[in-house]
This record gives sequence, C-alpha cells and structure tokens, in this order.
Amino acid sequence: MTSQPWQKLKASERVIAVLDVAHGVEQKHIEQFLRDSIAEYGIGAEVHECVLPIVRDRENPATTALVPLLDLPGDTLVFPLRVVWRTSLQEKSTRPRPRDLLFGNPRRPGPSRSRRILRQHPERVVCIAGEPATIDQLRDRLQQLQGADVDTDTLASFVAGQAGLALDVAERRLQGSRYKVPRRVANNLLASAKFRSAVELVSTETGRGMDDLMHESEEIMRELIARPQPFWLDVMAQLNHWVMRLGYDADVVIDQEGLQRVRQWSREYPTALLWTHKTHVDGFAVNAMCADNDFPAPHILGGVNMAFAGLGFVAKRAGAIFIRRSFQDDLLYKAVLRQYIGYLMEKRFPLSWAFEGTRSRVGKLMPPRYGLLKYVMDSAHATGAENLHIIPISISYDMIGDVKDYAAMEGGATKRPESLSWFIGYLRGLRQPMGKIYFNFGEPVVLPKAPSPEDPRELQRVAFAVGVAVNKVSPITLPSVISMVLLGSAPRALTTDELRSEVVALTDWARKRGITLTRDLDEQDPAQVSDLTGKMIASGLLTRYDDGPEQVYTIAAEQHGVASYYRNMVIHYFLNKSIIELVLVNMAQLEQTGSDAFWEEAERLRDYFKFEFFYAPKEEFRRDVSDELSRYQPAWEAAIDEPGAPSAIFSRLQPRMAHAVLLPFVEAYRVVADVVARQPLGDPLSEKDCVQKSLAYGRQAYLQRRISSEASIGKLLFSNAYRLVDNLDLAAGEGDDLAERRLQLAQNFRELQRRIERVRAAALP
Repeated sequence: MTSQPWQKLKASERVIAVLDVAHGVEQKHIEQFLRDSIAEYGIGAEVHECVLPIVRDRENPATTALVPLLDLPGDTLVFPLRVVWRTSLQEKSTRPRPRDLLFGNPRRPGPSRSRRILRQHPERVVCIAGEPATIDQLRDRLQQLQGADVDTDTLASFVAGQAGLALDVAERRLQGSRYKVPRRVANNLLASAKFRSAVELVSTETGRGMDDLMHESEEIMRELIARPQPFWLDVMAQLNHWVMRLGYDADVVIDQEGLQRVRQWSREYPTALLWTHKTHVDGFAVNAMCADNDFPAPHILGGVNMAFAGLGFVAKRAGAIFIRRSFQDDLLYKAVLRQYIGYLMEKRFPLSWAFEGTRSRVGKLMPPRYGLLKYVMDSAHATGAENLHIIPISISYDMIGDVKDYAAMEGGATKRPESLSWFIGYLRGLRQPMGKIYFNFGEPVVLPKAPSPEDPRELQRVAFAVGVAVNKVSPITLPSVISMVLLGSAPRALTTDELRSEVVALTDWARKRGITLTRDLDEQDPAQVSDLTGKMIASGLLTRYDDGPEQVYTIAAEQHGVASYYRNMVIHYFLNKSIIELVLVNMAQLEQTGSDAFWEEAERLRDYFKFEFFYAPKEEFRRDVSDELSRYQPAWEAAIDEPGAPSAIFSRLQPRMAHAVLLPFVEAYRVVADVVARQPLGDPLSEKDCVQKSLAYGRQAYLQRRISSEASIGKLLFSNAYRLVDNLDLAAGEGDDLAERRLQLAQNFRELQRRIERVRAAALP
C-alpha cells in the first residue's frame, strides 16, 4: 500500500487508530502491523487504539469503545485499519466455491482458518489503512447531513460508518470497482434532514405523528433497501454465468468503447441504465457483463413478484431492489422510495432496470410504460439530483428461449405467474444452443434538472427519447434477417442461393446506411452463418428440405409467430423504405405525380401505424425519407412530377422489403377493421371484446387464406389496431355515416394488403 495515509499522521499530535477486526487473530495481527508502521514512518503522535468490529456488522457496529475517545481535541485524526484476506482476491474472475456457502465467506475467515492462513500463506494477508479525517471534520459532515447539532453517541455511530467506507475504498484497490456498494443506507437516510422533511410532509397530509411514521419508515427500509455484499456479489455473478451459459456462448460481444463511456458517466453523474427487455435472461446478462468488466454492481429495480425463494435472498444481497407492485395510496412508502433512490443517485451508485413495455411479447420496440422511470424521475426531482444520465442499453440475442411462450400468449394463452417451480422449468428450457449475446450502448438522455412529477409530457418525452436512442444501437442479427426474408416469402420456400442473396442484399443495404450489424453478418463468415442456421433448424424455427434437387428453407409450421418476434426486432430500420415502396406503387397505379401526392400518402401510412412504431418528428421523418429516395433518384421531388416517374423510381428500389416488414401489421389491422365493420351501430365495442373477436375471426381468415400468416394473429397487434379505430372515432362513434366510415377503413386495409402483394410479386424471383 502507499505511504500517503501515514504521512498525514506525521503532522498530527493525536491519533485514534480504529482497528476494524472480527476476532482476536485479526486484532493481534493488525496491532503488530500498527507498531511496525509507526516505527517505519517515524510517527511521533499519541496513538489511542480502538477495536471496532465493523466487519461483523457493517450497518450497526458496536461503538462503546469509541465514545469516550471522541472527547479528545477536535484536531485528533481518526485513522481506520483493517485486515484483508486475499483468498478470493487473487484474480478478479475468481468465483466462490460451493463449499464456501457451507463453511463461510473466505474473505472473512474465522480464527482457526486465519491462523492456518497466516502460518501457511502469509502472503495472502494484507493490512490496509483508510483515508484519515479529524474529529472536527467528521462532526461537520454529520451536522451538514442532519442539519442540527449532534450528540456523542450519534457521532460515534457516524464515525464508525465513515471509517468503514474509507476502508472499503482502500479494499477496492485490491478487489476491483465491481465491489463498490453502499453502506449504512438506512442509518444515513434516517439521520438526513432531507428525509425528515419528506416524512414531515407525509405527517401533514395524513395527520399521523412523526414517531409513528419514522418507526414505519424503518420497517419499509428493511423490506426495500438492498444490502449488497462482496461475497454475495460473487455468488450472484456465478449464478449469472451459469444461467447464461445454459444456452448461450461464453463469449459475450460487448461494445467496449461504449462501455468505457458509460463507466465515465457513472463516475461523474447520477446514472440510470435502461435495457431492452426481451427475455428473463436480461437481468442475469446485465449483472454478468458488469462484473466481468469491473463495473460497479448496479442496483437493479424490479417487482417484488421476482423475490421468490432463494433467488430473492441472493439477489437482494447482490443489489436488487424489490418494489411493491402497487402502492399508489401509500404516501409514506412513496416518500421512502424517493429518498432511497435519490440517495443512491447522489452517491453515484448506478440504477438499472428493464425498459418496461419494450420488446418482450412481440420483439418490436413498443411504447414504454412509465412506472419505474417515473419513480426515478420523481426521486430526482424530490432530492434535487442534477444531470441525471439515462443511458439506453440494447441487449440482443441470436435466439431467445422465451419466444415460444411469447407467441403462445399473443395467440391467447395465459401467462404463468413467476415462482420457484416456474423458474426451474424456465432454466430447463434454456438448455439448447442459442448463439451469442450482444451489448450495445446508446447516447444518454441527460436531465440537467428533473422535471416536476406534474409534467406528464416531459416524462413521455424522456421515455420516447430513450426508446429512439436504444433503437439506433440495436444491431441487426442473422436470425432476424432470415426470419424477415422467409416470412416475406411465405408460404413459398427459398433455395439456399435465394435465401443467401436476400440476406446479403438486406445487410449490404443496412451497412451502407451505418446500421450496426452483429459480427457474423458484418464479416459474412460462412461458418458462423451455417452454424447459426443449424441452430435455428434444431430449435424448430426453420425447416430445411433436402430431398429435392436443391435445398430449400421455410418457416416451420406453426412457428410464424415465433419468427415474427425475431423479425420485429429489426423492422424499425426498414420502415421508411417500406413506406416509400407502398407510396410509389399506389402513385403508379393511380397514375399520380408530384411530391404533394407522395407526402400526403406517406404521412397517411405513417399515421395508420402510429401505435406500432417510434417515429421521429415529422420534419425528421420527411428528411430521412427524402435522403433514402435521393439514393435512388437524385432531385426526386422534381423528377416525380414527370408522368411515369413513380413506376420508374420504384423499379430502382432494390432490395424491396415492404412485404417482409408491414404485411402482418396490415393483415392484423384488416382483421380488426372487418370486425368493427360488422359491429351493430349503437353497440359500443370495448378493446377486450374487439381483441377476442379478432382472435377468432383472424384464425378463420387464415384458414380461408384471407391473411397469409399466423404472424398476423396476435393480441398486441389487435390491441394496437383497436387503438387506431378508437382514435378515428369508429369504436363507439356516432353519426349517420359511421357504418360507411367503418366500411371504408376496412376497404383501405384490403387495398393496402393488395398493394403489398404487388411489392412481393416484384421482389421475389
């Protein structure tokens, strides 16, 4: 260790040496270390030794021996010392052994093991010193925290906490940053003037006494506050890796440059890491990625429904914060939660959670739910946090084990509630080769000052900005492209050469536009492509027919819903191009010309699917569409005035993709429009009834081949279509023309479906 802490002792007349020890063996060793160091550095100060077993109880260590020493003059230095046992600290990748769960934490061996280590492996034992501070400096810190004078007992508890923190900082130089964890959170909150002010507001609103509220606050904190500990962080890291490697390659692909930016932001600002939710593996993957890259363990926010059995016990000790599912009327719980989250942000402990309402169930990025984001922004506002960095993280997978369950739920199946038996069954389902996991990091959404909770538009703006940012960094994966191509050609199968040609055309198109591709796509490695295609076949997603003169591929029977999930993960990249194709086909059919007609139809289609996709603002949408068209026809807005120009421009739009991107949405919306058109006038149609009727009619329409794929049958698709119907005042509207307007909407989607078929006919050889 460096000599810097000891140099400060030379200028001091008096020192309180706080010996943080767990038992007599540690005490004897640290006392000898202290004597040797005093002689080595020539310390002439008056040294008062104080044994303080912080490591036994980091939250509430016994401070009886410290209290009388705090009556020494205020310039007395408090100098903490601790023994570190390097049994598990030799390498940062070391994981605990199963026997450690039975025989105790190897970082804190008992007396017998300690003697044996000192005798056999003395090089593993290191004594460390934390940054010293004077009694006056520590008293001033506490007064600033409490906003009032402090008594000696309170000061002693605070000094013990500060000594423990200083030693933790020194110990992390040996262990790594991933062990940075908060200490004595409940004590610090209860002593905080900010916290008491928040509770006083609750007292004023409810009429309850402060003593009663403070007592209940302690109970809430015991339930809510995570207690991360290095040993359990290692246990959780081991579990994370085990879960991931049930189905995924050990080689996780990480945007290292982006991770370094995130690391720097988290050091300087309060940060929230929001990751896309695709599978229950997400949380395990985030924790493993952080541990493997020596990133401070994030505090993952989640619902209390996930705190079942042993997983809840370990997760809470690894930083998980389990929040009640419903507490809208509990003002005290809200206040405690706000202050706790605010405290973590103030101390630069990163928060993390799944960006709710995003990709689970259908794969496509959905409009977000605001629950956890709202809690964090409320906390930032209530506690005055500044420059909150909300950092979007895209977690992508070659294949996902949950997708079959998602597809079943979309078809009307009931979700199974989380429990230990559910979790065990889920883990069994992961035992299949599913390729790689990819991490990419978007630009942060920065809030110089958190907006008022009374400003819902600002919350929506932030959520939308995060959604757009994460969309931009989500890579295109090979299974996504293959699924998109084969769904677009269904029910026709494609030969190996046809499939490869389509994949190459789409990825070349994406590469030229700077869109991120996974390594196997970007490098065009035939071995990797063949391996991943084999995994898709083994999982039952694809079917390959080998008995004819050529190999042909198609989506397996009853797997269209699963394939649509993979396709939906990337279709946002191809949306504007698809709209362009449909507009030009329409103009060519109607023999229209002129940019006004183009933009009118483009914005009508954009509006049809406003509940499905994140759109850029209208000006940016127009600019992006114009830039894409200019690649095929320079000065296109002038050229499109000429007769026959729409057809000529469309002929140059290679590759064509509207059929692969939008057909399921158009078919699903046609189903809902047909259901609404049949609804008797004067009989309001609720969303629930509409979805149920659409599921039934959708299955009939598929059997009659009025729609081409089972991927067009889904609860969320029908729910979003209903939202469009309701937005157009067709669900429970009034007026003599209601039946006519409903019928017109159904006709519009039939016409749009025929238009997509024309694109498909032009696209397929």
